Amino acid sequence: MSSFFSITSSSLIFFLTGVPVLEVAHAWISIPFCCLYITALSGNGIILFVIITESSLHKPMYYFLSMLSTTDLGLCFSTLVTMLGILWFNARQISFHACVAQMFFIQLFTVMESSVLLAMAFDHFIAICNPLRYTTILTDSRIVKVWFAILVRGTMILLPLALLLKRLSFCRSHVLHHSYCFHPDITQLSCSDNKSNSVLGLTALLVTAGVDSIFSLLSYILIIKTVLSIASPEERHKVFSTCISYIGSVAIFYIPLISLCFVHRFGKRAPPYAHTLMANAYLLIPPGMNPIIYSVKTKQIHRAVKKIFFPKESVW
Repeated sequence: MSSFFSITSSSLIFFLTGVPVLEVAHAWISIPFCCLYITALSGNGIILFVIITESSLHKPMYYFLSMLSTTDLGLCFSTLVTMLGILWFNARQISFHACVAQMFFIQLFTVMESSVLLAMAFDHFIAICNPLRYTTILTDSRIVKVWFAILVRGTMILLPLALLLKRLSFCRSHVLHHSYCFHPDITQLSCSDNKSNSVLGLTALLVTAGVDSIFSLLSYILIIKTVLSIASPEERHKVFSTCISYIGSVAIFYIPLISLCFVHRFGKRAPPYAHTLMANAYLLIPPGMNPIIYSVKTKQIHRAVKKIFFPKESVW
């Protein structure tokens, strides 16, 4: 039994998949993916740098934004090696333990991003609905505790998924359907009973992204209710302008996720590359677009970034 387990886990090799049917065009397909990676890594890195170095940005709103940039960077680094390795060098092999580790970190940073978006919704809710208590509620120590709770929550929920995968045996095809390791993709290749893995995976999705999206929506319903009670149209416009960046981040996080779910469930007749491109876009679009949204729509971030690249100009 022990020798069988060593064959099915320690010595097991999976084969990742590039873009089906379009393998000959991998070099060209890598161009937009490289652009997204460069945008995501440089953009989120710059946002982190300006928040750390600019004392005027040491406020709860920007602390949460730095958390979002951190999770985006983690998500990019989790997929960069395998995705570009396939597109550039056709490096498809990945060991079982490396695959499980990649799957864990991809899902961890995804869950953390969902949690950070919920924390940002709470930040906007307090700032708009109870501004007089904003600084007393969102103190620096509490924000650190929120970040720690987000990390612990994601780890505690996803660690059992990774551990249960090690109990599976694999006797079918070892070819995965994506350019990175995806939990449902791995469990489908198992020849042992994987019901507990499937149930736990679905439960993890519901108690993280599902619960977070519901509470984020509830927060913004209350925010809209409060904003509509403001008599001045100018104040309404100012509040909605402040929230537009967050709404954009929520949209680019959940819309690709929902679209990917619909493609997998109802797109059986769709070309094989449609599933792969949607799965890759789901992981690359939010990290690539978030820094653009916040650099353009948030004046303080826009000014701080401009101050770095054009220090001789008066931006204040």
